Amino acid sequence: MSTALASVDTQDDDADLVARAQRGDRAAFAMLIEVHYDRIYRLAYRWCGHREDAEDVAQEVVIKLAGALRGFDGRSAFTSWLYRIVLNAVRDRQRKGQRRMAQTKALALVAEDEAPPEQEAGLEDAALWAAVRALPEKQREAVILVYAEEMSHAAAGAVMGVKEGTVSWYLAEARKALRTAL
Repeated sequence: MSTALASVDTQDDDADLVARAQRGDRAAFAMLIEVHYDRIYRLAYRWCGHREDAEDVAQEVVIKLAGALRGFDGRSAFTSWLYRIVLNAVRDRQRKGQRRMAQTKALALVAEDEAPPEQEAGLEDAALWAAVRALPEKQREAVILVYAEEMSHAAAGAVMGVKEGTVSWYLAEARKALRTAL
């Protein structure tokens, strides 16, 4: 099955699950969480850099999602809307200062139990993602959405609320900063 066709199927499945969950179907809500939890956690991890922080953010997102789902109007893809919720939860957590989140500017060593999801072990990957987490917020967000989540510039722009060209500019600036840092 082509990725475009799979994406349409996923969007159709999401739309059905969302509609049912909005009507109070708990099984549909549970399925929606099951389908997207790894995506929520992965994005939170990329942003935070620590497993505990990412787990806390993912749990907060699931709780927020239960209340916010009724407000989803379907004008954007569910996944785009979900990414915005995750990014907002990370920002809220940073603003509240509930826990000190990793924002290192130098190379960070990752403990074995902090190994990133999807087996991105190794010092080079750890150093790269530590450097990404040290980027300014918008550049970091663009890098995570485009390179880690494999979104197009247009899709990342929709999540970030900016134009596609602005995402490209953020990425160009991030590449310059990363070349210097690494």
